[in-house]
Amino acid sequence: MKALHSYRVLLPEGIQEAFVVIDKGIIVDVVRHLPVAENMEVIELANKLLMPGVIDPHVHINEPGRTEWEGFDTATKAALAGGITTMVDMPLNAAPVTISENAFDEKMAALKNKLHTNVGFWGGIIPGNENEIEPLIQKGVLGFKAFLTHSGIDDFPNVTEEDLRKAMPIIAKHNLPLLVHCELTDDEQRAKGIPQSYQNYLQSRPKKWEDNAIALMIKLCEEFNCRVHIVHLSSANSLNQIAAAKQKKLPITVETGQHYLYFSAEEIKDGQTQFKCAPPIREKENNDKLWQALKDGLIDFVATDHSPSTPNLKEIESGNFMKAWGGIASIQFALPVLWTAAKKRNATFNDIAKWLCENPAKIIGKENSKGRITKGFDADLIVLDEEKTFIVTKDIIHHKHKITPYLNEELFGVIEQTFLAGEKVYDNGAFLILNNGKQILK
Repeated sequence: MKALHSYRVLLPEGIQEAFVVIDKGIIVDVVRHLPVAENMEVIELANKLLMPGVIDPHVHINEPGRTEWEGFDTATKAALAGGITTMVDMPLNAAPVTISENAFDEKMAALKNKLHTNVGFWGGIIPGNENEIEPLIQKGVLGFKAFLTHSGIDDFPNVTEEDLRKAMPIIAKHNLPLLVHCELTDDEQRAKGIPQSYQNYLQSRPKKWEDNAIALMIKLCEEFNCRVHIVHLSSANSLNQIAAAKQKKLPITVETGQHYLYFSAEEIKDGQTQFKCAPPIREKENNDKLWQALKDGLIDFVATDHSPSTPNLKEIESGNFMKAWGGIASIQFALPVLWTAAKKRNATFNDIAKWLCENPAKIIGKENSKGRITKGFDADLIVLDEEKTFIVTKDIIHHKHKITPYLNEELFGVIEQTFLAGEKVYDNGAFLILNNGKQILK
């Protein structure tokens, strides 16, 4: 048995002095005064902030099959260094994509000795695989992901309304979430400028693509009473229809990404393909509205959508936005990026805990065991100095490729220690224990 003591423990009711008592990986008590007990190891953290581990439900690990892009070993190490104690792997861009029982088994076989933090798994919905939904649920997926536009890889084709009408009743029966990339594309030629121009790329993916897709998902959510989760919201024009859907008590949730809250289109120079993602980073006025919606609780939480690729696929040398892989690598900096931006907007660390810990736990069905420092919860914890800053340099990055739009940014919030199930696994830049992560299955 051990106890972590800090004068600043981030509890659901606010930051307070507390002893967090841990036994067999579980928080067994949170008390102001430590009871006398034999063999109690006390870890003194003084004024460092002790908070729940971050949960990131939107990560592309890309293993098996595309490990030259990332892989479990590097992704889960980067996560640990960033204070992420639980992440959920997207069904693409692995090869095979996780759209069948057999593909899920292949993914499980690829995990051996590479799970350094806890990892759960989403299954995929593509045209014609509705018969694989229940076998994947039996395997333990936490829900399903679908695209309404081309996913970027041909082995994960997008669904139509007709496909969703087959899949959603099955998903609803099991009360699991359907995560949807919401863009409904059209054939209008909007990209008329040079391919290195960011503004040209931005114009090529208008807000109305997102707005139309979200309208469709709200309609289907109501019709099938199926939990719908809108991933990486970037169009603030959809906030009113989302608010109306939530007022009707529809089972709809929304995330946005750190990059939409930290950067704005006005700052992105031509040729800087490390900023390319889909939907795109939009103008400051739009992103200010996303911030307000997050603070108001209309947007439920923030997730990285860590989606790395090789430098060649990212078109780093050519700067061609129209050809570059659309994805931002950022898993290690989820907390510092959001905190740095949130500080400027008078957000508190209780807000951060809601956006990065408590609400993400709900989407993965772990709201009764993860995301809070509470008796009976898993002892997945992080210690940080939230007022200390650091510069993002290539030598501190643990994910496979050192390509990220956060390079050279000065961020607040140094993650000093990460605990998994009460065991200190990361300490001030050093990985103390590897392979301690668990599979998070339903």
